[in-house]
Amino acid sequence: MPKFMRAFGVEDWEEAWSWVRRVWRMAWPIVLSNMTVPLVGAVDTAVAGHLDDVALIGAVALGSLVFSYIYWGFGFLRMGTTGLVAQALGAEDEGEIRAVLHRAFLLSLLIGALCVLLAGPASTLAFTLLGGSDTVESGARIYFEIRVWGAPAALCNIAALGWLWGMQAARASLVQQIVINGANVILNLIFVFHLGWGLEGIAWASVAAQYLGLAVALLAVRQVLSNRAAPTTVSRLLDWGRLKAMMLINADIFVRTVCLLTGTAFFMNTGAKLGDTVLAANAILMVFQTTSAYGMDGFAHAAEALVGQAIGSGSRRALRAAVVISSLMAGLLSLAVALIFAITGPGIIALLTDIETVREVTGAYLIWAILLPPISVWAYQADGIFIGATRSAEMRNAMIVSLALFWLLGSWFADAYGNHGIWLAYTIFMAARSLSLAFYYPRLERRLSD
Repeated sequence: MPKFMRAFGVEDWEEAWSWVRRVWRMAWPIVLSNMTVPLVGAVDTAVAGHLDDVALIGAVALGSLVFSYIYWGFGFLRMGTTGLVAQALGAEDEGEIRAVLHRAFLLSLLIGALCVLLAGPASTLAFTLLGGSDTVESGARIYFEIRVWGAPAALCNIAALGWLWGMQAARASLVQQIVINGANVILNLIFVFHLGWGLEGIAWASVAAQYLGLAVALLAVRQVLSNRAAPTTVSRLLDWGRLKAMMLINADIFVRTVCLLTGTAFFMNTGAKLGDTVLAANAILMVFQTTSAYGMDGFAHAAEALVGQAIGSGSRRALRAAVVISSLMAGLLSLAVALIFAITGPGIIALLTDIETVREVTGAYLIWAILLPPISVWAYQADGIFIGATRSAEMRNAMIVSLALFWLLGSWFADAYGNHGIWLAYTIFMAARSLSLAFYYPRLERRLSD
């Protein structure tokens, strides 16, 4: 039994249970905070749906889509920050803990300022590519040009979130996310229905919510740092070696994110070629996939912090325990999610659409929504492990290989098996993401001495 336990990075059941409690303490606040994210889009859409102009629903949808791409694209501000600060925490490098935060904030403010300055040409390019009627495009531009003023705060919030996760302050991050998303909902109702600001009110609600969230994030950061006396010097903050490492990590993660977004776009575009009904069905089934991903990501984010700390401290045992325990817990959750989808899937589909033909087609492909959680969970976990290890080049390479495989198989399988073929290719894409990173994993352990 001891030999079996040591393969998991622990000496006995007591230590294993200690790791389970540790992972759970980090994961559950993240799971809850992630669950609030889809609520914001739903409320924005619902509020727009009560403005007596159907074009405003499309305007909010298009404007929100642009910001989703912007914030996804700059997701490296969170992912890179988590791994770097977790490693500094494991190495007990107090000065670097602060320096990572300050560098992330400086980069966030710089990118946010560029977003504001380039708002005009960016909106022209985006809405030319996305299309839409003149009324929809006009409303989307108004929404975009107001909401972009929240970009500096939003990007700082992303960086703060990554820093808090890396410092294992998951509950503080939960409060931050609840404030942002909750304030957005409340301010939507006040600005639109009480003050009568219409579409502009929806946009200003998002801006105000981001700045309120940033205030909460700064208070949380101050609380976490209250017992850490080491200041950040200018020389440490502007250390070229560390700045270069951060920029390389961020560049790799950016490429990886673009590849992921491209894969999702390719999936939807390939399905669209099979008709509007199939496209609608796939969109509904992606709600299943996205919702499950938000939940299972809680364990991946816990892995980011714990793996980073283990590598920072140079402990191979801690690395293996963090990887194995968090992954087992994520795997169990994925099986529970699959079971829930199997039982409630038809009912969820009925809630999402009342068009009978769409319900029937969606039900015919429901099996993929049930199969995907236990397969895709390993991709999320692998991402979390390599983010914590700041091995961004491997993440980039693995995603490029996986996307290439998906691209090759997608059209071929779609021609041969229709929509089932598209979902099969997407499932292989998710599996390839985890398997390709698993190929690199032994290198992480070989770097450590314990």
